[in-house]
Amino acid sequence: MPLDSLELRTSLQRVLVGLILILVPLTVFGFYVALQADSQIRQMAGENLRYMTRSAAELTSEFITVRLRDVSVIANNPSVVQEVTSANHQYERLSEDAVLGKVEAMEQKWNNSEGDALAKNILASDLARQLRRMRELNPGLLKVTVADASGATVAATDKPVHYFQTDRGYWAVLYSQGQGAIHVADLRYDEQNRLPYISIAYPILQESTGRFIGAVTALVDVSSLFAQLNRQQIGRTGRLFLVRDDGTVIQAPGVTPSMKIHSEEYSAIRDSLGNLRGRETGYLFTTFSKGEKYLVGFADVGLKDAFPNLPWIVVASQEEREITGPIRNVAAFALFVMILSLLMLSLLAAYVFLHRVQKLEDIETPPEDKPHPAAA
Repeated sequence: MPLDSLELRTSLQRVLVGLILILVPLTVFGFYVALQADSQIRQMAGENLRYMTRSAAELTSEFITVRLRDVSVIANNPSVVQEVTSANHQYERLSEDAVLGKVEAMEQKWNNSEGDALAKNILASDLARQLRRMRELNPGLLKVTVADASGATVAATDKPVHYFQTDRGYWAVLYSQGQGAIHVADLRYDEQNRLPYISIAYPILQESTGRFIGAVTALVDVSSLFAQLNRQQIGRTGRLFLVRDDGTVIQAPGVTPSMKIHSEEYSAIRDSLGNLRGRETGYLFTTFSKGEKYLVGFADVGLKDAFPNLPWIVVASQEEREITGPIRNVAAFALFVMILSLLMLSLLAAYVFLHRVQKLEDIETPPEDKPHPAAA
């Protein structure tokens, strides 16, 4: 028999059964795979955001560590130690009250002509010139001031606002009962120069005894850190920023610390930050007050324990629909195909059932008419 005359004949019932056995499991499995892919994409997006926030937290911590090291180099500079030691000699034969009275008297004159003359001598000293040279080599240092054990200014790159430093809140931390301790002040913002900065105060210790003999205070520019954080890209709707542990945004594109903006993301992650499991996970999906669904990642910078004024947390957020949009479309298409397949199979099953009933009616023959006995 020629090949072109071959015919494959089968019943519609068998075709229907075959389609049911093939299409139904296949479409259901496709829809299940799409849902699983949605779950995996959400997990991958969360882990990616967690990685970004932790990297940004490490970058921030490393930045502060490097700036602390810069100020430490100044505090341990032999010229600085020698100048401070010499300045302290003038108080050797004076009582504490006499020293305090002397310094406070100079503080009262600091902003008049007599204070200007003293400031001129301080700024013209060899040590002051060395400090300015250090600043030139390290532009991240905005201003540097060196004070002796009484808190009186010994040398500076610029005229300090105050001659007497011990009335500042950080001096007690710096002195630390003669042992010396580092103090880092809260972030500040210079509105005129649009410049965020922090103040780092580093103790100067006597080499032989380790006793506190003075301090170096430096204003440190953090705009370069913020610029690096702002360059982080998270899709079309994502953003990365720094917040304090009270939810105040201290760094974000178009936001300055002086705006005192509160982060809605922080309100969502606050409970997670308070437990170990939440910190390890590092992300969550949440719904904001206006009904938008977001993925929020977070990481503690880890500076709060050593420096209570730096309770910084890196937060990143991205719209959920941007993350799951493509796979949601695939899942919707898989659901549509499944419903369409089931509908077509239902129509085919109805047709086969009706066609089979019709055939049964066709093969039924009416009874033959038999002659009446009376007619016979």
